[in-house]
Amino acid sequence: MRRNRLRELLKADQPSLGTHIHSSWPTIIELVGHSGMFDYVEFVGEYAPYDLYALENIGRAIELFPHMTGMMKIEQEPRTYLTIRSIGSGIQNVLFADPRTKEDVEECVRAVRAEAPHAGGRHGVGMRRDVGCVLEGGSPAFVQALDDAVIALMIEKAPAVENLESLLSVKGVDMVQFGPADYSMSIGLTGQFTHPKVREAEKYVIETALKMGVAPRAEISSPDECARYFDMGVKHFCVGTDMNILFNWFRDVGKSLNGLLKRDPPSSGKGPGGYKA
Repeated sequence: MRRNRLRELLKADQPSLGTHIHSSWPTIIELVGHSGMFDYVEFVGEYAPYDLYALENIGRAIELFPHMTGMMKIEQEPRTYLTIRSIGSGIQNVLFADPRTKEDVEECVRAVRAEAPHAGGRHGVGMRRDVGCVLEGGSPAFVQALDDAVIALMIEKAPAVENLESLLSVKGVDMVQFGPADYSMSIGLTGQFTHPKVREAEKYVIETALKMGVAPRAEISSPDECARYFDMGVKHFCVGTDMNILFNWFRDVGKSLNGLLKRDPPSSGKGPGGYKA
């Protein structure tokens, strides 16, 4: 079975750095790996289109780089099915969206862990990529790999924040991340990501996680955003997303070049070519 870089860093109490990918094109994963800068790549499956073949190709691409592991963001339904297929494809770690109750979290943990007496999970033996299809299925190494899978939670709904200590008390939770977009919407402050109530909830999530021995992770767009989190004791980050990187480049470079061409952008409705008078 393959070593799990993220689990190793958590065990050693060392910082970690990941990045988000929406595209299921495996070459994008390879570019992340060739950079040599990231401990893991998170496939944001909650938002992106994909099929089971795409998951296997993502797993193959990750395995080209010994220094890197993978994570998949799993939407709230169907948790167990998507978790088993993700891990079976070679994506070793899982981030669960939208848990609200202790029972939700228990279901998440069971989906990852082996159906063995010590683990209490629902994850059975399979002939999938993670075990070489036929080489290590049902072996002790397979069970250990499921024990080593990092389980992360998005804390993003009002009930999750209100019941946070109960959620984090579930054995097996390794990491949490606060989601300001969903949280602000759930308390009637849609789009107000920096509202004092939202920032207060984020601080509470981070402080409570640290108190309970769970690693808080922050999602950021640039290194400039780290300082505030460093002050709160955060040392795990996931930075950027391919979608935002592409959009920002299209917008900014396109604007600069249209300016050099002395014309309005094609979307301005100024007529053929968009040239200024």
